[in-house]
Amino acid sequence: MQEFEKKDLIQQALLACKNSYSPYSHFAVGAALLTSDDKVYLGCNIENATFTPTICAERVAIFKALSLKDAEFKAIAIVGGKDGDCTGFCPPCGVCRQVMREFCSDDFLVILGNKNLEYKEYKLSEILPLSFDKQFL
Repeated sequence: MQEFEKKDLIQQALLACKNSYSPYSHFAVGAALLTSDDKVYLGCNIENATFTPTICAERVAIFKALSLKDAEFKAIAIVGGKDGDCTGFCPPCGVCRQVMREFCSDDFLVILGNKNLEYKEYKLSEILPLSFDKQFL
């Protein structure tokens, strides 16, 4: 994946972040999921007053794609920050990593970006080592 493609994906995640519904934590997150045929699905975090039904941006994007029968993924860009100020890097939570494990390959690219279009990138196997998946069932 070229640098300009990664930065474009980060820009799309930043746009998705603006749709965050985070009145409790005030921590907005946006994600842009890239499929193997170069479609992009956006997601933002959506909170709930009881917290348990809250869903992360990454899972929103992945579940959108899956609901439309798009199930082959290359990369995801994730941005996030207090009140939508995405200056740092926002890694995915454990639940999102496990969902990625279910639907993505070991070399699936996870791009952590910020508003300056700086980024760090990791393979899924790096951020979820010794993972549990369907092969164990």
